[in-house]
Amino acid sequence: MIRIVYHDAALKDLLRLVDFLIDQVKAAAVATYGILEEGLSLLKNHPEIGRPTEAEGIRELIISRGRSGYVALYAFDELNDTIVILRVKHQRETAFDSPA
Repeated sequence: MIRIVYHDAALKDLLRLVDFLIDQVKAAAVATYGILEEGLSLLKNHPEIGRPTEAEGIRELIISRGRSGYVALYAFDELNDTIVILRVKHQRETAFDSPA
């Protein structure tokens, strides 16, 4: 079975996104985290569902939320049956920084 692991940068992204919403509406933060987890869990059964990016081996998964949503960058390591979530951002944010 495919497992999902998170790069440190992706964990920081998730915390940042949830913290931003907690300052506004706590219920929205909890709901958004659930939507992100649900969207990312789809990768366990459909690891190539995301569209390829210009970077070799990196895919982009769109996770809808209302009129916009979130974008997750990930890599699928077929040899080890592992999805590595590299970054997560809101669609309205600018481009991703380097995952390192």
